[in-house]
Amino acid sequence: MTAQSGILIKGGKVVNEDFSEVADVYIEDGVIRGVGSGLRVAAGTRVIDATDRLVLPGGIDTHTHMELSFMGTTAVDDFHTGTKAAVAGGTTMILDFVIPQKGCSLLEAYERWRTTADPKVCCDYSLHMAVTWWDDTGAKRMLSLGITGPEGHEMCRPEEVEAEATQRAITIAHAANCPLYVVHVMSKSAAKVVANARRNGRVVFGEPIAAGLGTDGTNYWHKDWSHAAGFVMGPPLRPDPSTPGYLMDLLANDDLSVTGTDNCTFSICQKALGKDDFTKIPNGVNGVEDRMSVIWEKGVHSGKMDENRFVAVTSTNAAKIFNLYPRKGRIAKGSDADLVIWDPKATRVISAKTHHQAVDYNIFEGMLCHGLPVVTISRGKVVYENRQLFTKPGMGRYIPRRPFSEFVYKRINQREKVGKPCAVCREPYTGEIISICPKKS
Repeated sequence: MTAQSGILIKGGKVVNEDFSEVADVYIEDGVIRGVGSGLRVAAGTRVIDATDRLVLPGGIDTHTHMELSFMGTTAVDDFHTGTKAAVAGGTTMILDFVIPQKGCSLLEAYERWRTTADPKVCCDYSLHMAVTWWDDTGAKRMLSLGITGPEGHEMCRPEEVEAEATQRAITIAHAANCPLYVVHVMSKSAAKVVANARRNGRVVFGEPIAAGLGTDGTNYWHKDWSHAAGFVMGPPLRPDPSTPGYLMDLLANDDLSVTGTDNCTFSICQKALGKDDFTKIPNGVNGVEDRMSVIWEKGVHSGKMDENRFVAVTSTNAAKIFNLYPRKGRIAKGSDADLVIWDPKATRVISAKTHHQAVDYNIFEGMLCHGLPVVTISRGKVVYENRQLFTKPGMGRYIPRRPFSEFVYKRINQREKVGKPCAVCREPYTGEIISICPKKS
C-alpha cells in the first residue's frame, strides 16, 4: 500500500461512548484533525466510504502476554504476530504484562520487555508490572486423587476461592483508600463481589476477558484431551454454562468496566507437556484477534448492550483508567488516529484455519459472529482492509502513561482530604485520677 498523506472517512456513523452521529473524520499525520461535515482536506487525501458502517475508536486490549516464557516454554504469539492479529480484529493498542523472573529487578524486567517489543509491534502498546506468587497445595491434592487431566485445573481453583480473594483485595484496598483493578474476573461469584463493592461506593474496576464472555469451563471435561487442554488458563473458566451471559449482563450495566483477553498462546504440542499432569499444562488462551467480534456478538448483537457501551468496554474505559484518554479511546479532534470501520451486518465464523495468530487452535472455533472490522487504522495508516494486512514490525510505538488518572483518583483524593483523622477539641480533664500501685515483685 502506498504512503498516505491523509485519510477522509466519509458518511459513517461515528460512535463514541456517550453519543453517535453521522459525520466525516479527517486524519493527517497520525492525528484526527476534524470530525463533522464539510471538512477541508489536503490535496491527495484518500477517501474511504463508510456509508452504512460504524466508525469506532480502535480497541484497547487491557491484558496480554505476548511471547511470555512460562512453565518451561514460550508463548507462540510474539509481539509481531500478536499485534498483527490484534489489528486484524480491530484492536489498535495492547497493554502487556512485564513479569520479572525471580531475582530480576522490576526495572531490568521492564527494559527487557521494551527491548523485545519495540522492534516488533504493529500497533501501539504499553505495559503493566506484575508481582506474582502462588501455592500448589490444591493441585497436589487433585493429583493424589488420581485426577491428572485438565478438569483438575478447575477443580483445584474453585470459584469460591476466586470470590474470596476478590473480596479480600477490595477490603484491603478500601482500608488503604486505594483504587483496585481486578484482572480477568472469571466467575459469577467474583463478579457479584465486584458489583456489590461498586454499589457500596468502592473504587474498583472489574475486567472480564473474551474467553470468559464467549465460552465456559465445561470444555475441561471434553473427552478429547487436546481440546480440553486448549482451554487451560488461570483463573480457569467456570463450568457453569450461564457464566458468560451473567458476566456480559454485568459488563453491559457498568458493574464490570473493561475487557481484556489474557492472550497467552501455547500450541497443542506445548500444552502436551502436561499430558499426564495438569499442573504442567502451560496456562493461556487466545483472544487478542477475536475479542471485539466476540463482545459484539454476545453483547450488541444479542441486545444486551448498545454500540456506545461497546465502545466504552472495548476502548474508552480502558483509556480513562490507564490515563490514555482522550489521546486514545475517543474519536475527536486531536485524538490519535486509531480507528476501526465496523460493518454490523457482516458475518464470519471464527476458525484457527483463518485467524492470524500463530497458535494452532482457537477456543472460539465455529462461533458465528455478526459485526466485523473491515478497515483498521493505526497511527493514521490503514493496517487492515478487505481481509488483508498492511503491517510491518516496529510500526507501533510504546506509549508512556502518567500515574494517577483523574478518572480513577478523583474520589480517592477527595476522600483523602475529608477523611483524615483529626483530634476532638475539648476542655482538658480536671477531675480526679486514681492511683495505681506498682505490682510487688
